Amino acid sequence: MRLLFNIVWWVLFGWLVALIFYVLGTVLTLLVVTAPIGLGLMEYGKFLLAPFSREMISEAKFQLDADKNLAWKAYSGVVMIVYVLCAGIWLALGVALSAFAQAITIVGLPNAYVLAKSLGTVFNPVGKKCVSKAVSDELKRRAASQKVDEMTR
Repeated sequence: MRLLFNIVWWVLFGWLVALIFYVLGTVLTLLVVTAPIGLGLMEYGKFLLAPFSREMISEAKFQLDADKNLAWKAYSGVVMIVYVLCAGIWLALGVALSAFAQAITIVGLPNAYVLAKSLGTVFNPVGKKCVSKAVSDELKRRAASQKVDEMTR
């Protein structure tokens, strides 16, 4: 089923959306000052190549950013605030309107689902990572297991 939905995504120009976000991320990374945003948007572009086989996760939520430099984390936070205020709101609004327009048609429902589920990444791409469904499921399972361990102590 995932393969079928990925094919529908590609046929309905999902590849173009992926390309746009990947190129935007590359440009922002090359500008150096906006590198945290660019890296996040490149991960989002990678996600959009096969959105039904991958997921976007927050590195901070699963403690995947423990080895990152503290200065880089602080800088990323400042850049993220500027991005959200200047562009994140507008990009998220555009993606939400696109999802709504595609949801009107039956054929566009899978695409609308992908865009709606990834609104958080468009709004704030800093610190997000594209992983396969299996990796995402395993990280969620480990987090749930850890929470159960904490509750039973």
